[in-house]
Amino acid sequence: MSLYRIGVDVGGTNTDAAILDIKALSSPDRGVLASYKATTTPDITSGIEEAIRAVLASSAIDQRRVLSVTIGTTHFINALVEADARRLDRVAVVRLCGPFTRQIPPFSGFPVGLHGILDGGVYYLNGGLEMDGREIAALDPEEIQKAARDIVASGVKAVALAGVFSPLDHEGIHEERCKKILLEEAPDLNVVCSHDIGPTGFLERENATILNAAILRTGHRVKRGFRKAMARLNLACPLYLSQNDGTLIDAEAAADFPIKTFASGPTNSMTGAAFLAGIDQKHDGKPNGTTSTNGDANKEQAQILVVDIGGTTTDVCALLPSGFPRQAPGFVEFGGVRTAFSMPEVVSLGLGGGSKVSVDETQPDLVSVGPASVGHLIRQQAKIFGGSTLTATDIVVAAGKADLGDAGLIKDVPQSTIDLARKDIKRKLETVIDQMKVSAAPVTVLLVGGGALLVTDELAGVEKCISPVHQGAANAIGAAIGRVSGEVDTVEILEGKKEKDVLEAACKRAIDMAVEKGAARDDVKIVEVNRMPLQYMSKVTIRVQVRAVGRLAIPDDISLLQNPEWTLNGDADEAEGEKVSVPNALEPTTKPSLGVDIESYRPDVRNGVWYISEIDLEFLATGCGVLGTGGGGPTYFEFLKGLEALRNGGKGKMRVVSPKALKDDDIVCFGAYYGSPTVINERMSGGREIIDAIDSITKVQGHKEFHALLVDEIGGGNGMCVFGTGVHYDLPVVDGDAMGRAYPTIYHGNHCPTLAASITADHDDSDF
Repeated sequence: MSLYRIGVDVGGTNTDAAILDIKALSSPDRGVLASYKATTTPDITSGIEEAIRAVLASSAIDQRRVLSVTIGTTHFINALVEADARRLDRVAVVRLCGPFTRQIPPFSGFPVGLHGILDGGVYYLNGGLEMDGREIAALDPEEIQKAARDIVASGVKAVALAGVFSPLDHEGIHEERCKKILLEEAPDLNVVCSHDIGPTGFLERENATILNAAILRTGHRVKRGFRKAMARLNLACPLYLSQNDGTLIDAEAAADFPIKTFASGPTNSMTGAAFLAGIDQKHDGKPNGTTSTNGDANKEQAQILVVDIGGTTTDVCALLPSGFPRQAPGFVEFGGVRTAFSMPEVVSLGLGGGSKVSVDETQPDLVSVGPASVGHLIRQQAKIFGGSTLTATDIVVAAGKADLGDAGLIKDVPQSTIDLARKDIKRKLETVIDQMKVSAAPVTVLLVGGGALLVTDELAGVEKCISPVHQGAANAIGAAIGRVSGEVDTVEILEGKKEKDVLEAACKRAIDMAVEKGAARDDVKIVEVNRMPLQYMSKVTIRVQVRAVGRLAIPDDISLLQNPEWTLNGDADEAEGEKVSVPNALEPTTKPSLGVDIESYRPDVRNGVWYISEIDLEFLATGCGVLGTGGGGPTYFEFLKGLEALRNGGKGKMRVVSPKALKDDDIVCFGAYYGSPTVINERMSGGREIIDAIDSITKVQGHKEFHALLVDEIGGGNGMCVFGTGVHYDLPVVDGDAMGRAYPTIYHGNHCPTLAASITADHDDSDF
């Protein structure tokens, strides 16, 4: 007998639902029995109910044979990007760090208004680990208990607990023990541990933990709303939510970690497109769908790009052989907050079915499409529906490439406008597709979304364009067929261990985690293994990342899936009240260049002295990052420190002078960080390391004063750390450095570049 899964994707405008027969996934229609598009409602659950009720009625299936419902929602991230104080709680941040990390306090880099909404106090406590697993400082139970009492007294209930190198703490000796003590002292606190949220990279992990704690109450309220909606629909099967990486998380866990579902919408569309096109089918190697081909097939494995065209934007991502989207490197920003997450690399373009077509009245041959859009009002404002706005959809209908609305209403559109608009659409799509290529291999494009009709011409550089069946419901279908993952991201010291054994153990752990979450063991596969050696370590150390995925298991007795306890009884629906406008809610604090015309901007240089501004500091951080080529430590941390120094009395003190401004007998000091950037990414500085070092060396050498500062290496964070130091001493920074980039060893520095140097050979100590 047939078994079914339901997928729902809640967008800002529409809520899509689809129901699939999992016994027919290999059929030409991929087992899709029905799909439905409802309008997203303010309470979300009403729109979900309408969409699910519609697909159940259309498919006429036995609801007792529904194995699962999976929902992808933007509700949580919307609360953040809208800075909606009704759905966000103040968060107390507890750092287990000993004497470290204080120079960059919690909430650094948060947008102004969001910081004001979330800041519930900061507590620096003993604890944390070194890179090799040693304790920075032992936990102090009395100190933790006092912090708990202070948090309760402040009226804050949400706590973000972040310990230095907590992802290495496999035994839970710090964060978990601290959480236990906090809850023993104050049972009503909601504590989120950072090791449950993200990998190494302290600030980004702490930021994500803060956001998760802030949205925790909303996560549980939304979960209850979803449960009640399922009860009203007489569905008692398991409920899952889509995660950022395209895999599933059960509703209970999602309520505790809502941040892991923030960006599930685009991922659902991508995985749905891959499934509908048959990328997962290996029997013929050819995707399903209507295909247009530019030239002969190439034997080289094609790059597969998903192009999801909506009403306002187009999202493009690349698919890996595993069927999952290619992941974005580095950090990801949510609502202007820098975090580290496993997220798909998506490029968005302001082009969709509702994009407005602009014609320059003075130069009619200048026609552009987007980025402005009528969005969900297309049926009221587009010309083919009786409106007055010329949209991209009007252009497609006028060109005879689609049959929508009343084509007679656009007879007055000049043919030249139609041709130029189509040319602009084609150019923009080709540009964004080219941007996502990683090789010269042929490209296959999977077109999905309601705006896919905009693609009316062959695209340069694209071998195939495929429009899969049910392309308009790819997002909901992607949710329905989502898989379960197990992920391991750990740092291992290979002392007394074989690397092969460490990798095998990590793979086994990832598989076991996927099975524990509900995956069928015989379907679980390792889809990603990354091994990265960490430099500058006294012991051989590697970071291991392993990912295993598999489809949800089907129990022998499906009645075991039914949960009769899901009833309409329980807490009444919570009224959120009116949304309160928060001034400067998402005003960035770390991107001063956004507020100026960069082309006309000029630095403040007077009498041979360059007085550094916030904008200059931002540009310098970018340049140091480029020159560092990955070395010299992170520029972002030093940029934050420099901004703090500049904003707290540093204006006029932070300055740069030419070497020619120095006297021959002037004394110049150096100050920089040495060692592994991996360490300082996690165990951030306490604030006085460089200053104490300079004070000590000048004291030892008997110098009562010095006259300027010089950078040891201009590449990376070391190129930036000198500016805050200069403010502290009220001394200028010399325009120069000793390396010209970043190097791993001190002897690469050369303070006399114009003088002849003697190079010594290692083997015989002879000069040459």
